[in-house]
Amino acid sequence: MSRGLLMLGGSEVEALLAGREEEIVSLIGRAYLAHGGGKSSLPHSTFLRFPDDDLNRIIALPAFLGDGFGVAGVKWISSFPGNVRRGMARASAILVLNDCEDGFPEVVLEGSLISASRTAASAALAARTLLQGKSPERVGLIGTGLINSGIARFLRAVCGAGRFLLYDLDAGRAERAAADLRAALGAVEAGVAESLEQVLSTCPLVSFATTAIRPHVQDLAACRPGAVILHVSLRDLAPEVILACDNVVDDPDHVCRAQTSLHLAEQATGGRGFIRCTLADILANRAPARRGDGSIAVFSPFGLGVLDVALGQLVVDRARAAGVGIRIDSFFPMTGDASA
Repeated sequence: MSRGLLMLGGSEVEALLAGREEEIVSLIGRAYLAHGGGKSSLPHSTFLRFPDDDLNRIIALPAFLGDGFGVAGVKWISSFPGNVRRGMARASAILVLNDCEDGFPEVVLEGSLISASRTAASAALAARTLLQGKSPERVGLIGTGLINSGIARFLRAVCGAGRFLLYDLDAGRAERAAADLRAALGAVEAGVAESLEQVLSTCPLVSFATTAIRPHVQDLAACRPGAVILHVSLRDLAPEVILACDNVVDDPDHVCRAQTSLHLAEQATGGRGFIRCTLADILANRAPARRGDGSIAVFSPFGLGVLDVALGQLVVDRARAAGVGIRIDSFFPMTGDASA
């Protein structure tokens, strides 16, 4: 018997995800709860790095998610920031999903759009949770690439965000991103800040999605009391900043790795006591949304593979229902004698 393989390209994945922000956020919440309830298998991500190169990397994220999902697979995603100067995407990825009955790979999807959507949905879910349902007065976006663009879209859809202030080291890129945001989201305000401090001082919700490899923010003194920071890029805040905040993560074992800001804070203190809880703990009512002392809340998501496979399966289900994709029926070799 020969097993086939379904392939879904970027245009197909994009179309199947379009306009489903609320559904995706709900799915990501259920995936977090399943993982937080121990219904997953999630090995540590594997980082492939290159000699004398601390910027570029390719990462493998294997995962299984149960509790009604029943999906397993691996995301293979590269991050080459120099691509932006070449007019190319920084990240490229594929997602492979396996049949949980016989282990055969059954679907290959373009993975960067899956990854960006699950990242944006996770950030929007955290924002809605930590803001306790309140719509943010203004959202600051530090870094103006694909990730923060997606986060803005999801924040608009699920949190009612309508005012954005962007900052990027490349001012021209920030101007273009602001124009794109206004065009994509309709009647929203999207301006460009002159400094990082301007964003921190005027925005109660701030999303960091940069290519920083070392902390560059030494304090959050400019922030409003009770502000929420979505620390998506994980390496922007100095360890001392992390230690002074109310820290919520997706998974402590995963986020305290690979020289993230939280990993550096763990190394500095010898423990993880500065992490109050996971987002799943709040969603499951095991912990309150906020500490209650007016402190700045920081959500630091490592980006869990269980989210990729969960969202990937949703895309596959919709693709099959719509008859979308290319099927290669003879991809795998014919099986041999069953008694062998």
